[in-house]
Amino acid sequence: MEAPDHTRIRRLVVRAFTSRRIEQLRTPVRETADRLLDAFGPHGSADLMTAYAAPLPITVICDLLGIPGEHRRDFRAWTDVLVAPDPTRPGAAKEAVAAMLGFLTQLLADKRKKPADDLLSDLIAVRDEGDRLTEDELMSLAFLILFAGYENTVQLIGNAILGLLTHPDQLAALRANPERFPNAVEEFARHEGPALLAIRRFPVEDVTIGAVTVPAGETVLLSLAAANRDPARFPDPERLDLGRDASGHLALGRGIHYCVGAPLARLETEIAVSALLERLPDLALDTDPAELRWRPSLRARGLLALPVTY
Repeated sequence: MEAPDHTRIRRLVVRAFTSRRIEQLRTPVRETADRLLDAFGPHGSADLMTAYAAPLPITVICDLLGIPGEHRRDFRAWTDVLVAPDPTRPGAAKEAVAAMLGFLTQLLADKRKKPADDLLSDLIAVRDEGDRLTEDELMSLAFLILFAGYENTVQLIGNAILGLLTHPDQLAALRANPERFPNAVEEFARHEGPALLAIRRFPVEDVTIGAVTVPAGETVLLSLAAANRDPARFPDPERLDLGRDASGHLALGRGIHYCVGAPLARLETEIAVSALLERLPDLALDTDPAELRWRPSLRARGLLALPVTY
């Protein structure tokens, strides 16, 4: 969306998605991380994507929105289908969307009848000078916040852990200087952010860039990943460097469309990685990095599995 619709809706959403609400999640997020790590035991092996990076964000975003625990497994399955469609199941994505929309329709109806202290209830109730979100806007926002708040954070956490395990000097420096975590999260996002491409753009008239003319109406995909590794902006961009100034990266967008959930993504990633390093001091990758498998998706850069020993 663009102004004025975007301005109106974002203003309404920001009032419910406050920094105060996010900061209140710090203790619950750490408790969730600790509960997941308790299941690991003192030593062994695990797939960190399945056992840690995925269940932590789904718990956090569902708690924030007020989604009952019994529905969280279904939501995770629907999201996995949408992010990496299976070519052998051509109707699976359509079925997943239908199931998710049916679930959200009922959930919003329940929240309207019985509001609670959660984000969905706030979005239903929020007003601005007599304005409020329409039913379609509520549904779209619920879908977007669930999807983006879960999937992107899963991949950011997984990619951050892999980055540290494949850059032992940076891992050692972060262990020795935990106060660097906030800056480290920015470098994790720059170096291996989950979103490869920005939302599609469509020029309204022919546009010439260099020697290439982009015809009006053509689909244009902007590479966030390439921008975040532009050597003109980030020296030695292929290297993970937790001491660099990573400000200006585009992993969370830019300008008026900057990610509303950015503070939550930063909080979850910082706590997830710091808790992991604190609780599992001998963490190591349990495979050759070249053997790791990535999601078959043009949209998201994320691991299918992250095998480790500890």
